[in-house]
Amino acid sequence: MGARNLPLLVILIALAGLSMLLPAAHASIMGDHAVARGFFYSGLAVVLLGAMVGIATAGRPAESSARAQLVAMVAGYAVLPPIFALPLGQAHLDIGLAEAWFDMQAAFTTTGAMPRNPEAFPATITLWRALVGWMGGLYILVMASAILWPFGLGGSEIVTAGADRAAHLGPAGAQKSAQDRVLEIGVMIFPIYGGLTLALWLLLALAGESSFVALITAMGAVSTSGITAQAGGVAQSSGILGEVLIVIALSFALSRHMMPMRLQMGRKSRGARLYDPELRLGLVIVLLTSLALFIYHWIGRTPPSDATMARAIWGGIVLGLSYLTTTGFDSSSTQTAMLWAGLQSPGLLLMGLAIMGGGAATTAGGLKLLRIYALMRHGERELEKLVHPHSLGNAGQEARFIRRTGAQNAWVLFMLFALSIAIGTAAMTLTGQSFDAALAFVVAAITNTGPLAVSLPDLPLSYGDLGEGQMAILGALMVAGRLELLVLLAVLAPSSWRF
Repeated sequence: MGARNLPLLVILIALAGLSMLLPAAHASIMGDHAVARGFFYSGLAVVLLGAMVGIATAGRPAESSARAQLVAMVAGYAVLPPIFALPLGQAHLDIGLAEAWFDMQAAFTTTGAMPRNPEAFPATITLWRALVGWMGGLYILVMASAILWPFGLGGSEIVTAGADRAAHLGPAGAQKSAQDRVLEIGVMIFPIYGGLTLALWLLLALAGESSFVALITAMGAVSTSGITAQAGGVAQSSGILGEVLIVIALSFALSRHMMPMRLQMGRKSRGARLYDPELRLGLVIVLLTSLALFIYHWIGRTPPSDATMARAIWGGIVLGLSYLTTTGFDSSSTQTAMLWAGLQSPGLLLMGLAIMGGGAATTAGGLKLLRIYALMRHGERELEKLVHPHSLGNAGQEARFIRRTGAQNAWVLFMLFALSIAIGTAAMTLTGQSFDAALAFVVAAITNTGPLAVSLPDLPLSYGDLGEGQMAILGALMVAGRLELLVLLAVLAPSSWRF
């Protein structure tokens, strides 16, 4: 019985159990045998559970319809976080069931909302949290390429029509089931994803970080989960060199064109990366953020700062890229940029960056830059028609599609996104949170930027103070933001979306 004959969810459960053996080995080496036993026994139980379910479903033909694969993908976010939380309960740690689930839900959705300081628990727990976030980033990359984009979701509805998506699969790809594409693309993406993580880990270690801190930072950067090994920010020992390495890694989350060309949709010419609208728009936003913080030093009449101008500009670049990719890393340079600008309430700036998000079909959350670009092009075309009502749009068929149908689809998701923020904020206020705190938590959850809520100096917040009901609300918003609401709409109301 091969893996291709098993349901996708069974494969995911088995892989979740096998992944627990790594922290079990780490805890055993560190001499923390209680934690090692918790991970080992939990992993063994999960693998046996996956094996039994696999044997029970071996005689059934795998469901290959588009909706079935979408349901399996959504079910992964419902089933896997509780499984990931099992070792935390078995390791005899002071972690409640709700907190353990919330922690793993935040990690797997690459939100990185940590209820407690990472230094409050053994290093193995931090490793497990970062590993779950890393696997969550790999999961969304594979699913976006194998399921969402071919079915007209996840951003492909902005750049291509149904016929183009079918042509993208090719004759061989059209005959394959979605599960076969998941396995094939997973084998293709894993070496790239893992190689980038390994390279960043080694380079950060050579730059001065300890091996363990470098590993956690590398996994948090590549997956954009923002999970760190220590309080106070990243690159504490490696300094500017470490920040440069992190910035290079985060830039991969700005565009889908950072992936191999055969996994992409839309333009596939030799210069696709050079003329990529996502990458160009992202770089412009990052540079404008740095410039705005730099200039605000004089507009806001900020007291003299010990920081140099170059350090302030660099800090703005790190801050802009960190939140635009929904990672939310904090460092000495980002703190320098905020001190230079003297902003008392940077919440709107950070929220705006997180909402715009990174590239489509990447590990970043938010609305995605591709949709922002489509709305901008549509607005530009409408202004042109005001001046020349009978003019014809240029730039080719793909550009016309983005300005018309793509912008319409982007606007639909934008309205659903705004409606979700309003409903989530209302629900959080009903549980006792103030409006400001509720808005910060909700935006951080739905944009998958967990550090956002605890990075506002004018509004000190902590995920550890949340109640069980509040954790449930934010956990649901994390999944809605990670999958995007159009995916949930396609699952719950399949007649409203054409596959």
